[in-house]
Amino acid sequence: VQLQASGGGLVQAGDSLRLSCAVSGRAVSRTVMAWFRQAPGKEREFVAAIKGNPSYADSVKGRFTMSRDLAKNTVYLQMNSLKPEDTAVYYCGASSYFSHYYYPSDMDYWGQGTQVTVSS
Repeated sequence: VQLQASGGGLVQAGDSLRLSCAVSGRAVSRTVMAWFRQAPGKEREFVAAIKGNPSYADSVKGRFTMSRDLAKNTVYLQMNSLKPEDTAVYYCGASSYFSHYYYPSDMDYWGQGTQVTVSS
């Protein structure tokens, strides 16, 4: 199973970005897909996950939307109203464990990460 994350960049506060995670070797329709992020000096934290309905961390609820394209076997994270505190490396992960909140140890596979930097 391989996950390829992309779409990060440098934006200003209030802007939007869409991250993508292309998956090979496992159908996203049958897998829990999640986004995590890790800021410098901090632990990796849960952002969002989807298998049926998406779930979100409180810090991004109402601003971020996770979705999936089954035909492309790809998941997305639409990030709106970005804040400087959203600055981090964003990772996509895949898991066979179903929940509404995830820890990094719940993931079976990881993508390589994509940098998101939000300037004030």
